[in-house]
Amino acid sequence: MTAPETNGVPVLTARNVSIRYEVDPPVHAVTEVSLTLHRGEILGLAGESGCGKTTLAYGMNRLLKAPAVMTDGEVVFSDASGQDIDVVSLSGEGLRRYRWDKVSMVFQGSMNSLNPVMNVRAQLHDVFLTHRRGMKKAAREARSAELLRLVGVDPARLSSYPHQLSGGMRQRVMIAMALALDPQVMIMDEPTTALDVVVQRGIIREIMRLREELGFAVIFITHDLPLLIEISDRIAVMRAGRIIEQGTAEDIYRRPAEDYTKQLLASFPSLTGARGAFIRGRGDRTDPTTEEGEA
Repeated sequence: MTAPETNGVPVLTARNVSIRYEVDPPVHAVTEVSLTLHRGEILGLAGESGCGKTTLAYGMNRLLKAPAVMTDGEVVFSDASGQDIDVVSLSGEGLRRYRWDKVSMVFQGSMNSLNPVMNVRAQLHDVFLTHRRGMKKAAREARSAELLRLVGVDPARLSSYPHQLSGGMRQRVMIAMALALDPQVMIMDEPTTALDVVVQRGIIREIMRLREELGFAVIFITHDLPLLIEISDRIAVMRAGRIIEQGTAEDIYRRPAEDYTKQLLASFPSLTGARGAFIRGRGDRTDPTTEEGEA
Protein backbone atom coordinates (compact mmCIF):
# COMPACT_ATOMS: atom_id res chain seq x y z
CA MET A 1 0.00 0.00 0.00
CA THR A 2 2.49 2.63 -1.12
CA ALA A 3 1.18 6.15 -0.56
CA PRO A 4 1.29 8.70 -3.39
CA GLU A 5 3.71 11.60 -3.21
CA THR A 6 2.47 14.61 -1.25
CA ASN A 7 3.11 18.19 -2.23
CA GLY A 8 4.39 19.54 1.09
CA VAL A 9 1.69 22.22 1.28
CA PRO A 10 0.21 22.52 4.80
CA VAL A 11 -3.53 21.97 5.19
CA LEU A 12 -3.92 21.68 8.99
CA THR A 13 -1.40 22.98 11.50
CA ALA A 14 -1.30 22.85 15.29
CA ARG A 15 1.18 25.13 17.03
CA ASN A 16 2.07 24.71 20.70
CA VAL A 17 -1.37 23.31 21.58
CA SER A 18 -1.99 22.58 25.27
CA ILE A 19 -5.19 21.03 26.62
CA ARG A 20 -6.11 20.59 30.25
CA TYR A 21 -8.93 18.71 31.97
CA GLU A 22 -10.14 21.07 34.68
CA VAL A 23 -10.76 18.54 37.39
CA ASP A 24 -9.29 18.33 40.89
CA PRO A 25 -6.35 18.09 40.48
CA PRO A 26 -6.10 19.38 36.87
CA VAL A 27 -4.86 16.90 34.26
CA HIS A 28 -2.54 18.23 31.55
CA ALA A 29 -3.58 15.94 28.72
CA VAL A 30 -1.74 17.69 25.86
CA THR A 31 1.32 19.89 26.35
CA GLU A 32 2.80 22.20 23.71
CA VAL A 33 2.12 19.94 20.74
CA SER A 34 2.97 21.14 17.25
CA LEU A 35 1.98 19.16 14.14
CA THR A 36 1.64 19.93 10.45
CA LEU A 37 -0.50 17.87 8.09
CA HIS A 38 0.27 18.36 4.39
CA ARG A 39 -2.19 18.09 1.53
CA GLY A 40 -2.80 14.54 0.41
CA GLU A 41 -0.62 12.87 3.03
CA ILE A 42 -1.31 10.37 5.77
CA LEU A 43 0.13 11.50 9.09
CA GLY A 44 0.16 8.73 11.65
CA LEU A 45 -0.24 9.63 15.32
CA ALA A 46 1.03 6.78 17.50
CA GLY A 47 1.13 6.18 21.23
CA GLU A 48 -0.28 3.99 23.94
CA SER A 49 -3.81 4.42 25.31
CA GLY A 50 -4.21 7.51 27.47
CA CYS A 51 -1.30 9.48 26.01
CA GLY A 52 -3.51 12.29 24.66
CA LYS A 53 -3.99 11.30 21.00
CA THR A 54 -7.77 11.56 20.96
CA THR A 55 -7.81 14.70 23.10
CA LEU A 56 -5.48 16.38 20.60
CA ALA A 57 -7.70 15.30 17.69
CA TYR A 58 -10.79 16.69 19.42
CA GLY A 59 -8.96 19.95 20.02
CA MET A 60 -7.93 20.28 16.37
CA ASN A 61 -11.54 19.69 15.32
CA ARG A 62 -13.03 21.98 18.00
CA LEU A 63 -14.94 19.12 19.62
CA LEU A 64 -13.65 19.48 23.18
CA LYS A 65 -16.29 19.51 25.90
CA ALA A 66 -16.01 20.48 29.55
CA PRO A 67 -13.98 19.83 31.58
CA ALA A 68 -11.48 19.79 28.68
CA VAL A 69 -10.14 23.22 27.75
CA MET A 70 -7.52 24.30 25.21
CA THR A 71 -5.37 26.56 27.34
CA ASP A 72 -2.77 27.60 24.78
CA GLY A 73 -1.74 27.35 21.15
CA GLU A 74 -3.37 27.77 17.77
CA VAL A 75 -4.87 25.59 15.06
CA VAL A 76 -4.80 26.86 11.47
CA PHE A 77 -6.67 25.34 8.52
CA SER A 78 -5.22 26.33 5.13
CA ASP A 79 -8.05 26.18 2.59
CA ALA A 80 -7.48 25.06 -1.01
CA SER A 81 -8.22 28.65 -2.02
CA GLY A 82 -5.16 29.80 -0.07
CA GLN A 83 -7.09 31.28 2.85
CA ASP A 84 -5.83 30.54 6.37
CA ILE A 85 -8.58 29.97 8.94
CA ASP A 86 -7.94 30.48 12.65
CA VAL A 87 -9.85 27.45 13.93
CA VAL A 88 -9.67 28.39 17.61
CA SER A 89 -11.54 31.66 17.03
CA LEU A 90 -14.37 30.09 15.01
CA SER A 91 -17.92 30.15 16.35
CA GLY A 92 -21.47 29.76 15.14
CA GLU A 93 -21.89 29.35 11.39
CA GLY A 94 -18.14 29.52 10.75
CA LEU A 95 -17.51 26.61 13.08
CA ARG A 96 -20.36 24.62 11.54
CA ARG A 97 -18.86 25.12 8.07
CA TYR A 98 -15.43 24.04 9.31
CA ARG A 99 -16.64 20.77 10.78
CA TRP A 100 -17.43 18.13 8.19
CA ASP A 101 -17.04 20.59 5.28
CA LYS A 102 -13.32 21.20 5.85
CA VAL A 103 -12.33 18.59 8.42
CA SER A 104 -14.33 15.46 9.24
CA MET A 105 -13.72 12.82 11.87
CA VAL A 106 -14.26 9.09 12.17
CA PHE A 107 -14.54 8.57 15.91
CA GLN A 108 -13.11 5.78 18.03
CA GLY A 109 -15.70 3.01 18.21
CA SER A 110 -17.70 4.89 15.59
CA MET A 111 -19.28 1.75 14.18
CA ASN A 112 -21.44 1.78 17.32
CA SER A 113 -22.30 5.47 16.90
CA LEU A 114 -25.05 5.02 14.35
CA ASN A 115 -28.54 5.78 15.61
CA PRO A 116 -30.15 2.35 16.17
CA VAL A 117 -33.69 3.55 15.34
CA MET A 118 -32.84 5.28 12.04
CA ASN A 119 -31.94 3.54 8.81
CA VAL A 120 -28.77 4.37 6.89
CA ARG A 121 -30.65 6.57 4.42
CA ALA A 122 -32.06 8.80 7.16
CA GLN A 123 -28.68 9.18 8.83
CA LEU A 124 -26.89 10.11 5.61
CA HIS A 125 -29.69 12.48 4.60
CA ASP A 126 -29.39 14.14 8.01
CA VAL A 127 -25.85 15.26 7.13
CA PHE A 128 -27.17 17.07 4.05
CA LEU A 129 -30.21 18.49 5.83
CA THR A 130 -27.86 20.02 8.40
CA HIS A 131 -25.03 21.20 6.13
CA ARG A 132 -26.62 21.48 2.66
CA ARG A 133 -30.02 22.89 3.48
CA GLY A 134 -30.96 23.70 -0.11
CA MET A 135 -30.21 20.21 -1.41
CA LYS A 136 -33.23 18.51 -3.00
CA LYS A 137 -34.41 15.08 -1.85
CA ALA A 138 -33.47 13.43 -5.16
CA ALA A 139 -29.96 14.87 -4.92
CA ARG A 140 -29.64 13.65 -1.33
CA GLU A 141 -30.70 10.18 -2.40
CA ALA A 142 -28.28 10.09 -5.32
CA ARG A 143 -25.38 11.32 -3.19
CA SER A 144 -26.15 8.82 -0.42
CA ALA A 145 -26.11 5.93 -2.90
CA GLU A 146 -22.85 7.24 -4.40
CA LEU A 147 -21.24 7.41 -0.96
CA LEU A 148 -22.11 3.81 -0.16
CA ARG A 149 -20.69 2.69 -3.50
CA LEU A 150 -17.49 4.64 -2.72
CA VAL A 151 -16.92 2.67 0.48
CA GLY A 152 -17.85 -0.67 -1.03
CA VAL A 153 -21.38 -1.07 0.33
CA ASP A 154 -24.39 -1.96 -1.85
CA PRO A 155 -26.70 1.11 -2.07
CA ALA A 156 -29.58 -1.26 -1.33
CA ARG A 157 -28.33 -1.05 2.26
CA LEU A 158 -29.68 2.50 2.51
CA SER A 159 -32.88 0.94 3.85
CA SER A 160 -31.04 -1.13 6.47
CA TYR A 161 -30.87 -0.37 10.17
CA PRO A 162 -27.55 -0.60 12.04
CA HIS A 163 -28.40 -3.93 13.66
CA GLN A 164 -28.84 -5.41 10.18
CA LEU A 165 -25.25 -4.55 9.22
CA SER A 166 -22.01 -6.28 10.10
CA GLY A 167 -19.37 -4.41 12.09
CA GLY A 168 -17.36 -3.80 8.94
CA MET A 169 -20.38 -2.43 7.09
CA ARG A 170 -21.24 -0.09 9.97
CA GLN A 171 -17.70 1.24 9.95
CA ARG A 172 -17.85 1.78 6.19
CA VAL A 173 -21.11 3.68 6.61
CA MET A 174 -19.42 5.94 9.18
CA ILE A 175 -16.58 6.57 6.72
CA ALA A 176 -19.19 7.37 4.05
CA MET A 177 -20.76 9.93 6.40
CA ALA A 178 -17.35 11.51 7.01
CA LEU A 179 -16.84 11.78 3.23
CA ALA A 180 -20.29 13.20 2.55
CA LEU A 181 -19.25 16.85 2.19
CA ASP A 182 -15.92 16.23 0.42
CA PRO A 183 -13.67 17.32 3.30
CA GLN A 184 -10.04 18.19 2.71
CA VAL A 185 -8.97 16.44 5.92
CA MET A 186 -10.18 13.30 7.65
CA ILE A 187 -9.16 12.56 11.24
CA MET A 188 -9.51 8.83 11.87
CA ASP A 189 -9.36 7.76 15.52
CA GLU A 190 -8.72 4.00 15.77
CA PRO A 191 -11.05 3.34 12.79
CA THR A 192 -10.54 -0.43 12.87
CA THR A 193 -10.89 -1.04 16.62
CA ALA A 194 -13.02 -4.07 17.55
CA LEU A 195 -12.98 -5.45 14.00
CA ASP A 196 -11.42 -8.79 13.16
CA VAL A 197 -8.11 -8.81 11.28
CA VAL A 198 -9.59 -9.64 7.86
CA VAL A 199 -12.20 -6.87 8.10
CA GLN A 200 -9.56 -4.44 9.40
CA ARG A 201 -7.45 -5.09 6.33
CA GLY A 202 -10.43 -4.44 4.07
CA ILE A 203 -11.20 -1.13 5.81
CA ILE A 204 -7.56 -0.02 5.54
CA ARG A 205 -7.54 -0.85 1.82
CA GLU A 206 -10.69 1.24 1.33
CA ILE A 207 -9.21 4.20 3.20
CA MET A 208 -6.05 4.07 1.08
CA ARG A 209 -8.03 3.76 -2.15
CA LEU A 210 -10.35 6.65 -1.25
CA ARG A 211 -7.43 8.83 -0.22
CA GLU A 212 -5.76 8.26 -3.60
CA GLU A 213 -9.02 8.74 -5.52
CA LEU A 214 -10.33 11.81 -3.68
CA GLY A 215 -7.10 13.45 -2.54
CA PHE A 216 -7.95 14.25 1.08
CA ALA A 217 -5.30 14.24 3.81
CA VAL A 218 -5.55 11.92 6.81
CA ILE A 219 -4.52 12.02 10.45
CA PHE A 220 -4.62 8.34 11.41
CA ILE A 221 -4.59 7.74 15.17
CA THR A 222 -3.72 4.34 16.62
CA HIS A 223 -1.49 2.57 19.11
CA ASP A 224 -0.58 0.15 16.30
CA LEU A 225 2.77 1.55 15.19
CA PRO A 226 3.52 -1.27 12.68
CA LEU A 227 0.26 -0.42 10.88
CA LEU A 228 1.23 3.25 10.70
CA ILE A 229 4.63 2.34 9.30
CA GLU A 230 2.86 0.47 6.51
CA ILE A 231 0.35 3.16 5.51
CA SER A 232 1.73 6.56 6.61
CA ASP A 233 3.91 9.13 4.90
CA ARG A 234 5.05 10.55 8.25
CA ILE A 235 4.55 9.50 11.87
CA ALA A 236 4.44 11.45 15.12
CA VAL A 237 4.95 9.47 18.33
CA MET A 238 3.10 10.78 21.38
CA ARG A 239 3.76 10.07 25.04
CA ALA A 240 2.33 11.64 28.18
CA GLY A 241 0.72 14.46 26.22
CA ARG A 242 3.80 15.41 24.20
CA ILE A 243 5.11 14.64 20.74
CA ILE A 244 8.48 13.04 21.45
CA GLU A 245 9.49 12.08 17.91
CA GLN A 246 8.46 12.82 14.33
CA GLY A 247 9.78 11.51 11.04
CA THR A 248 9.04 9.64 7.86
CA ALA A 249 7.62 6.17 8.27
CA GLU A 250 10.90 4.69 7.07
CA ASP A 251 12.93 6.72 9.56
CA ILE A 252 10.67 5.74 12.46
CA TYR A 253 10.99 2.08 11.47
CA ARG A 254 14.69 1.92 10.65
CA ARG A 255 16.17 4.73 12.75
CA PRO A 256 13.94 5.45 15.76
CA ALA A 257 15.58 8.10 17.94
CA GLU A 258 13.66 7.61 21.20
CA ASP A 259 13.77 4.58 23.49
CA TYR A 260 9.99 4.78 23.83
CA THR A 261 9.56 4.45 20.05
CA LYS A 262 11.86 1.44 20.09
CA GLN A 263 9.75 -0.06 22.89
CA LEU A 264 6.57 0.49 20.90
CA LEU A 265 8.09 -1.29 17.93
CA ALA A 266 9.41 -4.13 20.10
CA SER A 267 6.08 -4.64 21.89
CA PHE A 268 4.50 -6.16 18.76
CA PRO A 269 5.29 -9.82 18.22
CA SER A 270 7.44 -10.91 15.32
CA LEU A 271 6.51 -13.98 13.29
CA THR A 272 10.14 -15.07 13.11
CA GLY A 273 12.22 -13.23 15.73
CA ALA A 274 12.43 -13.27 19.49
CA ARG A 275 9.60 -11.92 21.60
CA GLY A 276 10.01 -8.20 22.32
CA ALA A 277 9.74 -6.45 25.66
CA PHE A 278 6.50 -4.83 26.69
CA ILE A 279 6.40 -1.20 27.71
CA ARG A 280 6.72 -0.78 31.46
CA GLY A 281 5.46 1.97 33.73
CA ARG A 282 2.53 4.34 33.76
CA GLY A 283 2.97 5.51 30.21
CA ASP A 284 -0.18 7.58 29.89
CA ARG A 285 0.81 10.17 32.46
CA THR A 286 4.51 9.39 32.92
CA ASP A 287 6.84 12.32 32.36
CA PRO A 288 8.88 11.27 29.32
CA THR A 289 11.94 13.03 30.73
CA THR A 290 12.09 10.72 33.77
CA GLU A 291 12.89 7.07 34.21
CA GLU A 292 10.02 4.61 34.17
CA GLY A 293 8.08 4.61 37.42
CA GLU A 294 9.77 7.72 38.82
CA ALA A 295 7.25 10.28 37.54
